[in-house]
Amino acid sequence: MFARIFGVDAGTDAFFVAFKIPNFLRRLFAEGAFSQAFVPVLSDYKEQGSKQALKLFIDKTAGTLALILAIVTLIGIIASPIIITLFAPGFSNEGKQYDLAVQMLKITFPYLFFISSVAFAGGILNSHGKFAIPAFTPVFLNICMIAAAIWLSPLMPDPIVALAWGVFAAGVVQLLFQFPALYKLGLLPKLKFGFKDPGVKRILKLMLPAIFGVSVTQINLLLDTIIASLLAAGSVSWLYYSDRLVEFPLGIFGIALATVILPSLSKNHAANDPIAFSKSLNWALRLVLLIGLPASIGLLMLAEPMLSTLFQYNEFSANDVHLAGKSLMAYSLGLLGFILVKVLVPGFSSRKDMKTPVRFGIYAMVANMGLNIVLAFPFAHAGLALATSLSAFFNASLLLTKLIKDRIYKPGKNWANFFVKIIFANEIMALFIYICVDTNQWFQWSAFDRAFNLALWIFLAGLTYLFALLLIGVRPNNLFNK
Repeated sequence: MFARIFGVDAGTDAFFVAFKIPNFLRRLFAEGAFSQAFVPVLSDYKEQGSKQALKLFIDKTAGTLALILAIVTLIGIIASPIIITLFAPGFSNEGKQYDLAVQMLKITFPYLFFISSVAFAGGILNSHGKFAIPAFTPVFLNICMIAAAIWLSPLMPDPIVALAWGVFAAGVVQLLFQFPALYKLGLLPKLKFGFKDPGVKRILKLMLPAIFGVSVTQINLLLDTIIASLLAAGSVSWLYYSDRLVEFPLGIFGIALATVILPSLSKNHAANDPIAFSKSLNWALRLVLLIGLPASIGLLMLAEPMLSTLFQYNEFSANDVHLAGKSLMAYSLGLLGFILVKVLVPGFSSRKDMKTPVRFGIYAMVANMGLNIVLAFPFAHAGLALATSLSAFFNASLLLTKLIKDRIYKPGKNWANFFVKIIFANEIMALFIYICVDTNQWFQWSAFDRAFNLALWIFLAGLTYLFALLLIGVRPNNLFNK
């Protein structure tokens, strides 16, 4: 919808930056550091304390979090001009683009308050096995932003500003959507300050190092935006649209798996059951390989057909498809690394070890910055995406090696055999796509033809992959048994 209505220009670059900053802070502090620190402590209260103690802990955490978020949000709104200058220095030379970005950041920044509160509520619900409400909640962001694009943008002097108001409305709606489920559990918070509460102090202590450890990928993506603002106009948007397609499997599968595994690992650790802990990680890593690898290959080989089918209408040109396709291919190479980081960090945070992911995260961030400088010159915006992908694999390899070295994770039996079979099945699928799909035809087809053919070939490629797995003896019990 955004591509069709707004296309790619300086205004869309300004919005994507104004949206990415509070979204980045949300992932860094709320879904990242806060959730990783909050859920293990919450699990301790749930397993060892009374319902009354649990409720009091939630009330004090909610009040403390709300106060911190309110202060940060107020500072963010006031300091919007400075923040835009810091995170998009290339905009400073473009008066209209800079002013638009500042205006929209002031509207989108309160989203941080609302969505961080949503993450807090989601942590409570997930810990009680209520996954449906938190999983469905992000749909409201899409609904509100699409509604703003269609109905509000024609009424605005600068149509792109409507998307900022869509983000603001989405934050309010998503938070209100959590309340009935929390009320039903008897855990709807009553705000109380608890800076001296032992549980709250444990969360704050765990949060500080977790900020880097959990969300290094997000920091790297933001660094990409900073450098992209210095490149050709449209670079931020090309990265955004390609990132959307990588976030699709990452959001549906990677983050969902990480959301499910954190309470499981925290419970295993609280119960002092290292065998179950290792088996949970083993199960998650097999699923990552099973689903993440074919998704990565599919995004790589069908990059331009996907972008053309979804975005190439009205204001979004074939040249935009080609340029966004370059960064999508680069991002697709790192999809497996992005998912692995999401799954491996809970292996540390569930045991309240935040220092190790921080250390590795800093290494990865430094590597990403170096790679950005090296790769941005020959490959422009696609070089930034490639640098992010390579640093994600570097981070994941450090995390996995440490878990194995410390014997926290002991790989299950037949891993080598399982790995070879997955690689073989993916090779068969890739060969099928290479032989059967002519990607050059997409640009000439109608919207229906593009969508029909894309759906058809993804379906057939998926069948080929499943058939190859069955042919070489991979069965459900190889995958889903911890």
